[in-house]
Amino acid sequence: MTTFDPFVAIADPNRRHLLMAMRREPKTVTELSEGLPISRPAVSQHLKALLDSKLVRVTPVGTKRFYAINPEGFSALSSWIRQF
Repeated sequence: MTTFDPFVAIADPNRRHLLMAMRREPKTVTELSEGLPISRPAVSQHLKALLDSKLVRVTPVGTKRFYAINPEGFSALSSWIRQF
């Protein structure tokens, strides 16, 4: 697994939209795809970048995968920002 720069990850507006959609509860790719002008495979690629940057985590439940905010990833991001 490669680590992806979280600042690069949140620079993309589609990824910010995905993060906003997950802020209340975990969601599937299908649920996250709703309302976006991009395909489900593209949503999956954006989710991979968020996973690689440790801003999101995934939990398999049966045949579904639920994506959720990873608080630890945001803590590290917040710590870096707070130094300024």
